[in-house]
Parts: sequence; C-alpha cells; structure tokens
Amino acid sequence: MSFLNAVINKVEDEDLRERLQERVDLVQHKIKFMDKVAVACLDSQNAPVKDLESLISEVGGVLQDDIAQAKVLIYHEDGISMLQLMGMVPALLDASWPSVAYSRVYLWDDQAAVFEDAASAVAAMEDLAELLYPGYFVFGNEGKRWISFKTQ
Repeated sequence: MSFLNAVINKVEDEDLRERLQERVDLVQHKIKFMDKVAVACLDSQNAPVKDLESLISEVGGVLQDDIAQAKVLIYHEDGISMLQLMGMVPALLDASWPSVAYSRVYLWDDQAAVFEDAASAVAAMEDLAELLYPGYFVFGNEGKRWISFKTQ
C-alpha cells in the first residue's frame, strides 16, 4: 500500500475518502503506461531535497542525486515561496543540465508541498503528475502552486 493510500484510509468522511482515492487511482492508472521520469529536487543552495521522494515515486518519478541525470528539475524549499525562488534560480542553473536544456525546470511553492492531510497530499500528487507528464495531466494549478521556469 502506498503512503497516499494509507493517508486516505485515515479519512473518516467516507464520501471524501472515495473522491480522494478516485483522484489517486486516476493518476496511478495513467502513469502505469508511461516511462519513469528522472527528477532532481533542489533548494535555493542547489542542495538536494529528499522530502518529496515518496511523493515523486508515487507519480512515476525517480529522485536523482546527480542533477546531470535528471530530465526534470524542481526547486522547492520550506519557507521560500515561488516568487522568492524566481529571483534566486537564474544564478543557480547550469546550461549543461538536461532539465535546463529541455526547459523542464519548475518552481514549487513550499505551501503546496505541505501534505499534512489527505486532501493536501492528493493535491500535491496531482501537481507533481502535471510537472512530470505535461500534456497528460492538467489539474489547473500552474501559476497557483507551481510554475514552469523558462530557461531559454
């Protein structure tokens, strides 16, 4: 059982529990047929962030320590908003990184990544699915909880 299913199973409201489970099932069913995506998650010092590993794994991502192996790069740091990251990230990027070359750099708001309850965890999973598989998932949170950082 995934950690998301465990979190959802703790929801007492049966209707809410079923709706959350349907959202998770939809994403997990679609990603079964897709290739895994190499992902790096960094903070504002370009240090690897491991907090999101289980959630990234839930949506078909494989967290990489080596940024040169990652196809997708997510900047996320507790206490630092997307707007703050926008001013920091340009100086942190290296044009030789595949995620930069393919313009797959994202800024994720620290509040979006807080998944203390089941609904927040499912919303965070949907955000990551949208980041890793653009065009396959559209949940409408770009610009609200995450943004694509244009590198070119």
